[in-house]
Amino acid sequence: KNMITGTSQADCAILIIAGGIGEFEAGISKDGQTREHALLAYTLGVKQLIVAVNKMDTTQWSEARFNEIVKEVSNFIKKVGFNPKTVAFVPISGFNGDNMIDASPNCPWYKGWEKEVKSGKFTGKTLLEAIDS
Repeated sequence: KNMITGTSQADCAILIIAGGIGEFEAGISKDGQTREHALLAYTLGVKQLIVAVNKMDTTQWSEARFNEIVKEVSNFIKKVGFNPKTVAFVPISGFNGDNMIDASPNCPWYKGWEKEVKSGKFTGKTLLEAIDS
């Protein structure tokens, strides 16, 4: 109920996805909350979506794991109605603060996010930059 109340007035939603093995799979499964929340956000009129892949520290900052999640989530949100090209995907660790405010040295493979909107292309590395874009 609280998620619906807040989302109905939101301009932007941040979908926090657990990157841990098994956690992501549970959230994206047929009855998973990740799936449910993305669908609700779109249905309630949220136009801008940011995807933060959390707990990347538990995957040893695996580039392959991040890319796998980006691919699966992109396919899903496209079916819901979001355009993945307009979505910033950011690998983070909330526990350590990686890529939240400052770029993290723990994922040298991560070149940053890019999203295309009507007013042009935006790029950045952190969750804060994605929120500000």
